[in-house]
Amino acid sequence: MDIKLIALDMDGTLVNDEGHVSEENEQAIQRAKEKGLHVVLSTGRSLPNCRDIAEELGRSSYIVTVNGGEIYDHNFKLVDRQPLEASLVKRLWELKEQHDTIFWSSTSEGMFNSGQPFDRDIETYEWLKFGFDIEDDEVRQVIFDELVKNEALEVTNSSLTNIEVNAAGVNKAAALRKVTNWLDLSMNQIMAVGDSLNDIAMIREAGFGVAMGNAQDIVKEEADWVTLSNTDHGVAHVIERILND
Repeated sequence: MDIKLIALDMDGTLVNDEGHVSEENEQAIQRAKEKGLHVVLSTGRSLPNCRDIAEELGRSSYIVTVNGGEIYDHNFKLVDRQPLEASLVKRLWELKEQHDTIFWSSTSEGMFNSGQPFDRDIETYEWLKFGFDIEDDEVRQVIFDELVKNEALEVTNSSLTNIEVNAAGVNKAAALRKVTNWLDLSMNQIMAVGDSLNDIAMIREAGFGVAMGNAQDIVKEEADWVTLSNTDHGVAHVIERILND
């Protein structure tokens, strides 16, 4: 393998169940950087919700956020944004109301959720992502089945109880293709590591796609290799593998 860039999901992957980066993972990332590899966070989180960890890990060439809805450079300057049409968000909101679900969302103005709802008309925001959290399996399936039929939407998840929606074609793989182009690399030179549906696209397209030991089964099926779980420093485990390959 000729890996030049490591793309890391955060929740369920880089961070443990308490939301922290283990010392083992951090040290492995620093060793990769010392050997000249790019280490890029590729997360469903918005920048305000991952910037502290990004700063803790040190300088990165780019940061992929909101499942590829935004890309930032090493100075946290926005370099790419892929919005979700407000007309589509209207239907997502209708489904949220109809089924009385918890929601969260990312916009260019910040995040809104069930605890902090937006207070203007939907059309007045620039939307990036809309998410549902649904404990009821039947309700979640009903909503998921409707959404996946809409060709204007990219429908994934970051846990077994949620649904995440971006504009069609907006995913971590598409964002990483842009990043590799800017860095004069190819997707074959990427190792992508993740655990959920929103990681499948980058795991499929990367030269070396890795699923976490705690990953959803469908993610493991798509991966080239399965590492240890996020609580067992699985990121460090696979980084050490490629550094010693």
